[in-house]
Amino acid sequence: MTLPPHGSDFLASVQAERGLSRNTATAYRIDLEQYQATVAALGGAPDEGAIRNHLEALRDLGLADASIARKFASIRAYHRFLIAEGLSGDDPTASLAPPMRPRSLPRALTVDEVTAIIDAIGIDTPIGRRDRAMIEVLYGTGCRVSELIGVDLHDLDLETRTMLVTGKGSKQRIVPIGRFAIDAVTVWLDDRLSLRVPGRDPGALFLSSRGNRMTRQAVWRVVKASAGQANIDPGRVSPHVFRHSAATHMVEGGADLRTVQELLGHASLSTTQIYTKVTAEHLREVLVTSHPRA
Repeated sequence: MTLPPHGSDFLASVQAERGLSRNTATAYRIDLEQYQATVAALGGAPDEGAIRNHLEALRDLGLADASIARKFASIRAYHRFLIAEGLSGDDPTASLAPPMRPRSLPRALTVDEVTAIIDAIGIDTPIGRRDRAMIEVLYGTGCRVSELIGVDLHDLDLETRTMLVTGKGSKQRIVPIGRFAIDAVTVWLDDRLSLRVPGRDPGALFLSSRGNRMTRQAVWRVVKASAGQANIDPGRVSPHVFRHSAATHMVEGGADLRTVQELLGHASLSTTQIYTKVTAEHLREVLVTSHPRA
């Protein structure tokens, strides 16, 4: 598959300006290659009709509206780049509306379920103590898994109980760390020395059994295994579910949305507002199960 005209320039531009991760940059490339394939198959110009046909083709393949909307956003960004660079005078996406993204409620664990998962992790080995520390930090700070594995030793401040994390677009923020997470990390730091390989320490807070920086896949495996040990369906649990759960529990506990937005690193308050819907759903469930005339 090939990119559309000036597609490489577009990808280089957005990657430099937005600090895209490798996965996001790859997704942009795939979106544009698929788009170009549709335009070429139609044998015409990349106009509004071609884009409509492309979106319909994606829907016929069974893609969810959220996935189609993301691909449409890539196409729109590409055409706006062409206009900004003087490479085109027309934006065929201008009058098109992206598919509506469903505002589904995040899947949150209960506080008891989070506790059960953490307690199920054996702490009689360095790896077990590392795993407990990672999940305590995931839940205790609400950070993303990519942020967790990106934390270096010098990003952690035990004195102020804070941690510097690097989020989307390379934006950094300082997040506080609660007592349980701090205690677990402090214990793990002693074990880290036993896993460190002299001469090639990556400087990461969390290391693999071979002394390398932890990967997203490795953290996923730890989370899934820990859920299974707690007799909780691993299909319900992921690193991101701990983030959702942390936010939900904070809102239910009375935290204001601006504070939660800052802690989670959301660019827009509208993203954080979904947790008010989670709280409303929780209250509705309590009403239905406890009120005699509900």
